[in-house]
Amino acid sequence: MDFKELEGKSAAELKRMLAEERARLHGLRLKLSVNQLKDVREVRATRKKIAQIITRHSQLMKAESAEKAAK
Repeated sequence: MDFKELEGKSAAELKRMLAEERARLHGLRLKLSVNQLKDVREVRATRKKIAQIITRHSQLMKAESAEKAAK
């Protein structure tokens, strides 16, 4: 999933996705620590996805607060 696909998501969907990705990252780190993970790049990709979700969520929150302030 790239950043453009996140633009259509609501704040609730982003929070749900963030929780899922953090759980996935936790599992990947556990597998990495016991040398069961074959593709270590998955950790990097998951961290990047988490950062994109957080960025989009903060953009939504800033837009909502600016919208409330304008009213």
